[in-house]
Amino acid sequence: MSKTLTDAPIFIVSKNRAQYGPYTARALDRIGLPFRIVVEESNAEAYEAAGHAGRLLILPDRYKASYELLDGLGLDRSTGPGPARNFAWDVAKSEGHDWHWVMDDNIAYFVRLHRNQRRLLLDGSWFRYGERFARQYSNVMMAGPEYKSLKPSKAKSKPFRVNGRVYSCNLIRNSCPFRWRGRYNEDTILSLDILKGGYMTIVFHFLLQQKDGTQKKGGGNTEEFYKHEGTRPKSNMLYVAHPDVTKLRYWRNREHHQVNYEKAAKVTRLKRDPDVPTAEVPKMKLVPLA
Repeated sequence: MSKTLTDAPIFIVSKNRAQYGPYTARALDRIGLPFRIVVEESNAEAYEAAGHAGRLLILPDRYKASYELLDGLGLDRSTGPGPARNFAWDVAKSEGHDWHWVMDDNIAYFVRLHRNQRRLLLDGSWFRYGERFARQYSNVMMAGPEYKSLKPSKAKSKPFRVNGRVYSCNLIRNSCPFRWRGRYNEDTILSLDILKGGYMTIVFHFLLQQKDGTQKKGGGNTEEFYKHEGTRPKSNMLYVAHPDVTKLRYWRNREHHQVNYEKAAKVTRLKRDPDVPTAEVPKMKLVPLA
């Protein structure tokens, strides 16, 4: 077990991917951090067989029934991961935590970006520092790491940026007045809800995640959404939720969306919380990336 544990509990939302580990579970095991996996009851046996019996949380049906889908199509198709994410949020609150992590199940590893060099993280200090950094600011409701592919080595980069979208690996303040909603694009919708509500997000550049593409692995939403529907419903739902800051366009024979986060943001200055100590960068156990 890592000597540097997180203050916030970690949840992985997974569906139909027991055969892959899931990847994020393997990544967290390698760095010695505890976590729980939220699955649907129909998946529980497969995940138990894969060695996760003591880590499972079964999603109650009521979270699907009460979820805000934003398309009026009901429960005849997958709801996406939003209900499971809301359930994880409630579990964290019931346990008395102020923040929680909720992650996709296809993150291969985590990276520290320092002095324009990317290094593989081998312990839990990455998460502890991210938590303490976000806690410093009372108006930050969500934070998370950028994708490794968007921050190449030797390219100049600031340590973080504010008021961007937080995808796949989300650190959420439990008192945030918004919730996950939308069958698709729920990460972007929640990010925009927060910005329009007068709060801020932080996207870490000093902390990165290596995530497989949404449609590269079976399971998850690949079979139920993208294999048959493509990306059009996903983009359209974001436009329905936030039409004032979203544009739809065709590119490479597919419909995509563009979001104006600057226009959505009501606040652009971080508010320092005087009651929270300044986060100090810990020593991190790192190795060069292969």
